[in-house]
This record gives sequence, structure tokens and C-alpha cells, in this order.
Amino acid sequence: MSRTGSGASRPASTLLAAEVDKFDRLAREWWDPAGPMRPLHRLNPVRLAFLREEACRHFGREPRTPFPLAGLMVLDVGCGAGLLSEPAARLGGTVTGLDPAPGMIEAARRHAAESGLAIDYRAGTVEMLAAEGAQFDLVVAMEVVEHVADVPLFLRACAQVLRPDGLLLLSTINRTLRAFALAIVGAEYVLRWLPRGTHDWEKFVTPAELREAAEAAGLTDFRTRGMAFHPLEDAWRLSGDTAVNYLAGAAKPAAP
Repeated sequence: MSRTGSGASRPASTLLAAEVDKFDRLAREWWDPAGPMRPLHRLNPVRLAFLREEACRHFGREPRTPFPLAGLMVLDVGCGAGLLSEPAARLGGTVTGLDPAPGMIEAARRHAAESGLAIDYRAGTVEMLAAEGAQFDLVVAMEVVEHVADVPLFLRACAQVLRPDGLLLLSTINRTLRAFALAIVGAEYVLRWLPRGTHDWEKFVTPAELREAAEAAGLTDFRTRGMAFHPLEDAWRLSGDTAVNYLAGAAKPAAP
């Protein structure tokens, strides 16, 4: 069941206050490639490659062009301190970064200013933007759905802010025993790549569940790609294996 605000006029929200507080405390260290967010820094190139590949495919862009997102309004939901928002802006997108954690938005704005990038960072939720009638060509929510209270409601809000023929891209973690062993036991307790308690296995989402939520939100052309870590290269690669980390995309039908 989704959580709602106390005022009758406020939109339903998928926000979990404990999750916001948890990540807000990491804001100061978000851009440190050797800090607590090191795994996210290592994961970012493969997420960006997927974004570029899917955007070019969907919007009919030339993959080798330096600015494949030119002319596209891009929303980065759960943007944190801007790790994906900044490269999306460098690829030509007009980017709005959205995060409910004020500390994250402050860190994101500061880093973008230092980098000379014009990104519209906002503290808030996608449900709030949907209630305002905001519209975007490309909505990205990476490592977000496993931290929300209501996945179907969250995807409905993401679909609501998509323009007709828009594209939604997601990444998350599958709810499998292998994911529990690698993403929680391995990453948080053995290798200590992430702070303990970063993830809750029960909130992981299977591709079938994500597809069902996407289709219920009126999205089509649902597809997935796996992400696999190669320890000898210390790098992530796109993969056909979705048993642990995976990416997904879905489209909003064009207007009749």
C-alpha cells in the first residue's frame, strides 16, 4: 500500500523517510570515487552506456554523435548528487535532477556549478512533478525502485511525467538468492563496498514484477539487460544475465 501525505490535496507518495535520511547522510562523500559510493562510480559507465544505447535506438539518433541527447528533456529521478545527471547533460540533454534528500540536491548543485553545467536540480518526488503536469522525453531512475514504498505507484508517476513516445529507463536488483549473496552479504558485509543496511532483500524487484508494474502504468516495449561485474577488470559490463543487477526500459505509446 502506498504512503500518502497528511493533506488531502497532496499527491500520493512512494517516499520512505528512512531511505531518504540514509542517503542524505552520504551527500558529502557522493563524489569521492574511493568513498562509500565507490561501487556506484564503478557502475556508472555501464549505466550511461545503456542510457546512450537505448536513447539512440528509441529516438532514432546516431550513436556516434557527441550529443545524442540534444533537444531531449531528461529527468533523473533519485539523482543523488548528480552522478548520472552530469554526463547526461554533457551528452546534450536538458536535465532536471530530482531527489527528496535536500543534502543531495545541495551537493549536486555545488558540483554542477564547479563543473560549469546547467542542470535544474530540485528537492522533491516524481509524484510531485506528476501533480504539477511536468513532461519529459526521457525519464531515468537508476537504483531507485528498490528503495520506494510502492513500485507500481512509482512507475505510474514516472509514466505520467513522460511525454507520448517518451522513454523510461531503470536499473535495480533482482530478488534472487544470488542477489542476496552478492549484493548484500558480499557487497555490504564481506567486501564492504557499501555501508551495511544499504539494501533490503525483500524490497528487491524481479523483472517480471517490474514488467507488470510498467504495463499497468500503460508502458510498452518492456525489455531488460543484465549487468555483470568482472573482478579481473574491476569493471561492470552489460550482460544477458539479469539474476542480480539489471537494467530495464519501457516506452510510452505515441499519441494517436
